[in-house]
Order: sequence, then C-alpha cells, then structure tokens
Amino acid sequence: MKTKRIALCGVFIALALALSYMERIIPVQLVIPLPGIKLGIANIVTLVALYLLDSKAAFLILVPRCVLGAVFGGGITGLLFSLAGGVPALLVMALAKKSARLSIYGVSILGAAVHNVGQILAAMVLMNSVYIGAYLPWLLLAAIATGACTGAAGAGVLRLLGNRREAV
Repeated sequence: MKTKRIALCGVFIALALALSYMERIIPVQLVIPLPGIKLGIANIVTLVALYLLDSKAAFLILVPRCVLGAVFGGGITGLLFSLAGGVPALLVMALAKKSARLSIYGVSILGAAVHNVGQILAAMVLMNSVYIGAYLPWLLLAAIATGACTGAAGAGVLRLLGNRREAV
C-alpha cells in the first residue's frame, strides 16, 4: 500500500470509531422500538471506503474498527457481534457493488440486512437458542430504513468528494 493510502485508511478507522462512539448516545429506540437497534452510522465509512478505495481497504478499515471498538467499550461479546455482522456484510456489499443493477442504496440495504443476519446467527450460537431467529424479520425491516440512510449518507459523501477521488 502507498503511504497516502495507509494514512487514509487510518483516518477512516478513526472516523468510524468516532461515529460508532457517537452512535451510542443517539436514542434510536425512540423511533424504532427494537432492543439493540442501531443506525449503523460507522458503516457509512465502510461503504465510502468500498466505493472510494476497494474491498481490501474497506476490510482493513472494518476489522480494526471492530477490534478497537471492543477495546474501548464493547468487550469480547461486542467484538464477536461486530465481526459476525460486519465481515459478511462487507463481503456481500463488495459482490453487490459489481452489479450494474444496484446503486449504493441497494448495496447498503443488502449490507444492513446481512449484518443483521450475521448478528442473529451469532446470538443463536452464543445463547444456544434458535428462538432468537424470530427477531430477524423485525431487524430486516429496520435494515431497509437504516441501510437506505447509510446509503444516502455514503452517496452524499461521494458526491461531495466529486473530482477529488483521483487524489486517493
């Protein structure tokens, strides 16, 4: 990796961590009354990295963000849930991005849905219960809204960067 690219990844990690921490104080449950629901605003950074850089860089931003987020307040369970949702979501988004039929909005909504599926699977394993899966339809409905918001924010960031993408 070039020095500029490494520095940009470091800035993206720091930004994602800051957004993740900030998200903890946003009372999303007032709007979407589902326990544990989050907007996923740190995923804006992953989405922008996927489009601005590539899937490898997005992965190199996602994993340290998850690990550092766990160190600063999520604990080992938080790390497991972050990785169980984030890694499959990124893989699906990287594949979906190649489709000419999907915009950044569709890619983001798919990522949000897969993120929820990964976290539900992790919860089912950790709690040794298949009944947790009953929560998934509600999370998938929420993923449409949160994924669309993340996609809109990502599209906005990329639109604002415009011609400056060549500098990366």
